[in-house]
Parts: sequence; structure tokens; C-alpha cells
Amino acid sequence: MSDPRITSSIFTRGAVDLSALRGTAPATTRPGTPPQAGPPAGVPGGPAAGDDAIIDVTEATLQSEVLERSMAMPVVVFFGAAGYPESDQFAPVLERLAAEGGGAWVLARVDVKENPRIAQMFRVQGIPMVYAVVGGQPVDAFSGVVPEAQLRQWIGAVLKAGGVAVAEPEDPRLDEADDALMSGDLDAAERAYRKILAESPADAAAEAGLAQVGVARRVAGADPQAALAAAESNPDDVEAQLLAADIEVLSGLAEQAYQRLVGLVRRTAGDDRDKARQHLVSLFTIAGPDDPAVASARRALASALF
Repeated sequence: MSDPRITSSIFTRGAVDLSALRGTAPATTRPGTPPQAGPPAGVPGGPAAGDDAIIDVTEATLQSEVLERSMAMPVVVFFGAAGYPESDQFAPVLERLAAEGGGAWVLARVDVKENPRIAQMFRVQGIPMVYAVVGGQPVDAFSGVVPEAQLRQWIGAVLKAGGVAVAEPEDPRLDEADDALMSGDLDAAERAYRKILAESPADAAAEAGLAQVGVARRVAGADPQAALAAAESNPDDVEAQLLAADIEVLSGLAEQAYQRLVGLVRRTAGDDRDKARQHLVSLFTIAGPDDPAVASARRALASALF
């Protein structure tokens, strides 16, 4: 349903009228209807691994699980469906972050095939799409797949909007830079991040943002499916592997990208090996040194090098 080409994420602001769904949600099954086998974990409707931070929502439960729950804590609503690659790939990233959130926010998964009316009310035109609901109203949204570091920043902003304390104080300079990145103005984003780094050379968030700008520029105009297929067919093509890794990072598959480049380091030598190593290290910057996947990949890189 969404455009297969990598594009800048579309962040939307503005009210969505959910009054039609308050208190009128019908049951989704008739009495006596036998339960149907659901999709696997990682997609809307699949098992949530017993984690209360991840719930599945239908019209029958929208009011209680999203609108009423959002009065107490932010609810992030994920619209997707099984069988759509971007949806299948992005859902586990959101689920992992929800589990890490420690109950500060809830991930509500909506299967758009089973719940078209909810999707219509939220003006969902492509999947995956993610909404933040605070105080019974949507406060922000984006469509498509975003890098995990950018997703973490967005969730942090949602928590602030919901009155939840977060560790990092607001920085208007970063807000300006992040807004430019999210809107697709890469030149403005780069200028803003570089200005921050000129004033605060060790600013990890600005370094991550600048690295994201670099990835976005490298994948501009690329066809993700074709690029990944080319990398699969030509494992020794360094440029093809680097582009595939960038696409995987933008698709929320950072760990897969790290594994790809560690493997490339093992198979290459000389300038090619150093190029693969430097590219991998630049991708580490996006997630930051505290990310467990980065720590694991650094160990694998060290093993590959020595």
C-alpha cells in the first residue's frame, strides 16, 4: 500500500475527529462465532508475548484501549497488516521499544484489513502508519519506515507531550534540525546539525542526526527492492552492500545492516575493507553507543578485524 521507494517520512499534525468512534464501536464477531487463528507475532493481531505494553485493538476496544487509556499515558497506534514487507519489518522495532519503555507508553496495533473503519477515521492511506494519541486526541503521526534513532526521538517528544518525564532536556536547536530532517530538507538539517556540533562538538544527538542525513542522501532515488536484490546477487560488490545496509537502517533493520557489513569486512581486504569498516562505524553513530545492537556489532567487527 505504501510507495516502495525510500522517501522522507511524512509527519502530520492536526486534529482527527474520533467522536464517531466513541461509545459506538460494534463487536467484531457475532455470538457463537468460533475464534479464528490469528497472524503471527510481529504484525497487528499477532501475539504480544504477554507484554501489557503491546495490545491489539479493534473497533470494539478502541474506546477503552486507546481513547480512555491515553488519558493516563501516551498510546502509540500502529497501523499495519500481515504480508506487507515494510509493515512486517517495522512492527518488531516498535514492539521492542514499547517493551523497553517500562510502561511509560503503550503500543496499540491495528490491522487495517480487519478494521478499515478505524483506518478511515485516522485517515490512513498507506502502511505502515503510526499515530500518537494523548488525552484522547491524536497529537502527531508519521507514515512509512523511519530509522530507530529517529523513532526514539519521536517517542521522546510524544512522552513529553503526554507529561511523562524523559531524561534529555529539550533543545530548540535539535528541534529545528530534527524538523528539517523529518520534512526532507536535508540541506537545512545538515546546516543545523553542523551548527550544533560547532558549538557542542560532543553532542551525540547532533552526530546521530548528521549521520542520518548522510544515509538519506545516499539512498535518495534508490529502489530498495532492486538494491537489496543486487546486493544479494553480488555479495562481493562493495558499493551494492553499502547501499543495501543504508536501506536496511532506514527500514528499521539496523541489526541486519550491521551483520551485512561485518560480513563484508570479513570478505574484503585493503581499501575495500577499510571502506566497509568506516561505513559501519558511521551507521553505529545513528543508534548511539548505548544501543545493545551496536555493542554486539562492535564486538563482531573487532573479531572480523583481528
